[in-house]
Amino acid sequence: MLPAVITLMGLGLLFGAGLAFASRVLAVKRDERVEAIEEVLPGANCGACGFAGCSALSEALVEGEADVQACPVGDSEALARVAEILGQEADLGASRQVAKVRCRGTEDAAETRFSYAGIKDCQAAGAIAGGHKVCEHGCLGMGSCVQACPFDCMYMKDGVPVVVEEDCTGCGNCVEACPRSIIELAAEDQPVFLYCVSTAGPREARQACSNACMGCGLCARTCEQDAIEMQDNLPVFDFDKCNACGACVEACPTDALGQPPVLREAAGSSE
Repeated sequence: MLPAVITLMGLGLLFGAGLAFASRVLAVKRDERVEAIEEVLPGANCGACGFAGCSALSEALVEGEADVQACPVGDSEALARVAEILGQEADLGASRQVAKVRCRGTEDAAETRFSYAGIKDCQAAGAIAGGHKVCEHGCLGMGSCVQACPFDCMYMKDGVPVVVEEDCTGCGNCVEACPRSIIELAAEDQPVFLYCVSTAGPREARQACSNACMGCGLCARTCEQDAIEMQDNLPVFDFDKCNACGACVEACPTDALGQPPVLREAAGSSE
């Protein structure tokens, strides 16, 4: 009995040593740059880069399967560090992307067809007879975008979401969450922004929301740079011509146009 036990113990030790040796020899060595990049990335694992998380993006960057600026959440310092680790250069001159809500259909401005008392979800609200708002294009006001924001930089006010642009990372989760596609990513310093997506004519738009773009074209006629063209009852901007003068914003009779905070603050400081 004892010899058998000793034999089994010996075999166990032999197999254990063999496995330990094999694990060292056959182990796949992880590129040290992967861990270094992962430490630099924000660690939000929001998926905005198109990968499963920061770890997956780190591996993709090292393997050359992702652009050095693939992470929209990281700041310029983080992108520069990632580029340095990879021995590449990052274009840090590009404007920061932030979420913009293309609707100002507040509770006071937007008309409703009926009272909605269902669950607080925009997809569900829109499924009931096309939504309780008269405007078929505007915000449904249930806050699905706010719930989808992993960085707590959105909140509801007067029935529409508000983006805290200085905190927005441009991850795009709110864009994906909106069933009416009224949220988009745009340059933080875009000189003017249209806060409406309704292509309805002047009469229909005005009946649906007092803040809607009516397609009146006053902004286009006011622009001295000829940077605005009306298409489908909405202004389209040529930002190569636009000089951010704000004349179109001042001319808009329904508050459908606006300028980003960074430009408003700059204009205020120069006065």
